Amino acid sequence: MKDTRSNPETKKLAGVQAARLIQDGMLVGIGTGSTIAFLIKELGRRVREEGIRITGVPTSFQSRLSCNQLGIPVREMQDCAALDLALDGADEVDPDLNVIKGGGGSQTREKIVAAMAREFVVVVDESKLVATLGAAFPIPVEVLPSGLAYVERAIRDLGASPALRIATSGKDGPVVTDNGQFILDVRFPPGTDLRAADERMHRIPGVLETGLFLDLAGKVVVGGGSADGPAVRTLMRAK
Repeated sequence: MKDTRSNPETKKLAGVQAARLIQDGMLVGIGTGSTIAFLIKELGRRVREEGIRITGVPTSFQSRLSCNQLGIPVREMQDCAALDLALDGADEVDPDLNVIKGGGGSQTREKIVAAMAREFVVVVDESKLVATLGAAFPIPVEVLPSGLAYVERAIRDLGASPALRIATSGKDGPVVTDNGQFILDVRFPPGTDLRAADERMHRIPGVLETGLFLDLAGKVVVGGGSADGPAVRTLMRAK
C-alpha cells in the first residue's frame, strides 16, 4: 500500500538533508521506507567517511539489514527507553504535521520509536503533503489475527470500511507484520473526526496500534521542486 507518485530525486534530497540532523554520539531511531533508505545510505557514508559515532535503533527488519550492510551500529528496540532523535517517512502529512504511517506495515514499531525520541522528525517528498489526512490514503490498523473478524465488525460499527491487506508479490494471503500480526486498511467517510476515531479504535480489543501519528512530529523535512530546481524545506510544528 505504497504511493507511487513520489519522485526518487526529491526523496533522496530529503533523506540526505535529514541525515545531517544526526550528530556524533546520538542514539537514533531509524524508520522504514523508500525515503529513509536514502537517509540510511547517507548515514552509512557519514559513519565511514566522517567517522561519526552513532547507534541506530531500526523499526523494521529491512532497516536493520540496511544498517548492517552499511556498517551502522544498531541496538534492539526493547533495550531502549529513550532516544536522542528519531527519523521516519510518512504516507501523508497534514498542515499540523499529523501523519499517516504504515504503508510499509511497520507503524506499531515506528510509533514506539517516535514516542521514545526527544525529537521526532518526519522525512518525505512533497507528494505526501495533504490538506486532510485519510482522504486518499487509508489508515493502517495492526490487529491480532485471532481478533480479525471482531475488529472488522467493530470498525464497521464506527462507520468505517476496513479491508484486510493482502500480499501482492511473491506470497499468497494477508500481509504479516514484523510483529506477526495482520493489517486492516481503514477508510472513514469525509469529514470524520479522525482524532476521535483513533481513540475509539484503540479501545477495540484486538487492535494493537493504528497508523495515525498525532502530535508526535516536531518537524518535517520535505524534498520538492522550485523555480530554481529541486530543493528541501523544513516545516515546524506551531508552538
